[in-house]
Amino acid sequence: MTSPVVLSAPAAVIRLLGYSLVGILLFFVPFELAGRSSLLLDHAASALQTHARPLVVVCALLFMLYGAVMPWFDGSWRNSATTILFSVLRTLGLLVGVAYLFEFGPAALYQPDMLPFLFEKLVLSLTVIVPLGAIALVFLIGFGLLELVGVLMQPVMRPLWRTPGKSAIDAIASFAGSYSVGLLITDRMYREGQYSLRDAAIIATGFSTVSVPFLVVVARTLDLMEHWNLYFWSTLLITFLVTSVTARIYPLASLPAERLPEPELEHGVSRFASAWQAGVARAACAPSLPVSLWGTFVDGLRMTAYILPSILAVGLLGLLAAKYTPLFDAIGLLLYPLTWLFGLEQPMQVASALASGLAEMFLPVILLKDADQLVRFVTAIVSVSSVLFFSASIPCMLATRIPLRLRDLLLVWLQRCLLSLLFSLPFGHLALYLGWL
Repeated sequence: MTSPVVLSAPAAVIRLLGYSLVGILLFFVPFELAGRSSLLLDHAASALQTHARPLVVVCALLFMLYGAVMPWFDGSWRNSATTILFSVLRTLGLLVGVAYLFEFGPAALYQPDMLPFLFEKLVLSLTVIVPLGAIALVFLIGFGLLELVGVLMQPVMRPLWRTPGKSAIDAIASFAGSYSVGLLITDRMYREGQYSLRDAAIIATGFSTVSVPFLVVVARTLDLMEHWNLYFWSTLLITFLVTSVTARIYPLASLPAERLPEPELEHGVSRFASAWQAGVARAACAPSLPVSLWGTFVDGLRMTAYILPSILAVGLLGLLAAKYTPLFDAIGLLLYPLTWLFGLEQPMQVASALASGLAEMFLPVILLKDADQLVRFVTAIVSVSSVLFFSASIPCMLATRIPLRLRDLLLVWLQRCLLSLLFSLPFGHLALYLGWL
């Protein structure tokens, strides 16, 4: 393999500014098209789902077929108890997907909040958004912007979240874009040695929430759109605040922290000048755009293939458990003391509904959409800031090469759920008192 050509300084500056601008426009700037304001990635995904649905469905089935068959073919199912479990679940997910398309199975599975929700809203969306996001990701992380932001953010990220400065753009992309796209960044940085296991675990479990467009869906469902700015910024603040706590307690705090050293500032050189130099140096020696696009695109295809069947299988099992078993009532007992202490109406019902977020983050939103305003506001925050759920983000994390243990993810979910409640409940009461809600 030939080494990448090192560009001259002017060409590197053009590459840094040009490609980085494209990445920023794709990930962080909403555009209004057809009366809807959203990110270009989301517009592209929506257009494909609307105008090329048969193609998207075929791609989804091919992804699920690959994801279900490959672990048995390459023997990776033997790696651990978790890989055995998810290999079986991915096979089940493939069968469920085929059954859904042929409308085979009991009518209870075809209620709007069961298989139709999982397949139409999650599977088909991820089928297009993850590969598209992987392509767009190159412009954000491949040509110097990551290094530039990393040097600038060193004084902030390490004291607050115990992660490198360069993780700032990862955290922002994870929160503003999508957990799946954010995890692509985190996985790549971990494999390159830029992140330690602890860094990667903190970022994956602390910032990889659902996308901003999905936050809009949450706010609309809970009738909070007239308070959108309050909801969005309080969710961001509480999510990041919870992460600053979980980064300092077991199990995340006990993970290994070896990583490549961060660059030190040269004596007499300002932080901005040092950041600019780091960005230009990366842009000068980065591989060509086609090479970078192909490598990240393949990563995106692989991740898509592994998460789609997992989402269908685990999501369906979680929805069935929430509807027909007392499982989440039992888990809700762990959250009940907080919902009772802060005086919520029907505190046990609220605790059980929030506990169902472990199966699918949208479940509490569905179950509590008719509750009072305080409960709806808290639900909208906690369902996002908890980050971890079995229908999507947990399988997505386990599909990366970051060696996260399922039991640790479950403990982090409980910590995040409790802390999110602890922070959002008093804030919700304050917002009501001040007339913000």
